[in-house]
Amino acid sequence: MKTILILVGPEYEDLEVWYPKLRLEEAGFVVKLAGLGEREYRGKHGYPCAVDGTVADYPASGLAGLVAPGGWAPDRIRRDRRVLERVREVHQAGGMVATICHGPWVLISAGIVRGRRLTSTPGIRDDLVNAGAEWIDAPAVVDRNLVSARVPADLPAFARAMLQVLG
Repeated sequence: MKTILILVGPEYEDLEVWYPKLRLEEAGFVVKLAGLGEREYRGKHGYPCAVDGTVADYPASGLAGLVAPGGWAPDRIRRDRRVLERVREVHQAGGMVATICHGPWVLISAGIVRGRRLTSTPGIRDDLVNAGAEWIDAPAVVDRNLVSARVPADLPAFARAMLQVLG
């Protein structure tokens, strides 16, 4: 299981999709980009992203982990029940669940943050705390199989933390 799924939707944060994708591929992982049904999305900064399929196309049993990037996409992505099921399945199987910036909205909606330590953009700190998480102000936070980071400037620390969890 060396496949990582990255969740992509409209107005994704460009760097938070492409930096992890390239870094994980460099480390030998197969990275698939999954959307909500459209064939392509535009990032907040206009970069196009053709997806490999939908979340339903990638069963949790074939995934070593998944990444929920930020931007405005998480607000749309978290409304899809298949996404939330996949996040819960990967999490319950002990796979890596990584998130950055506004991405924790997806984890909150999946119901997997209570009692866990995470970080995010400060703008959704209250959302994490109200969902039962302990919010930590650090470039990257690892809590067992959960990896989180704050903002694009933290991407190097985020990538190192993901690779640490993936072994």
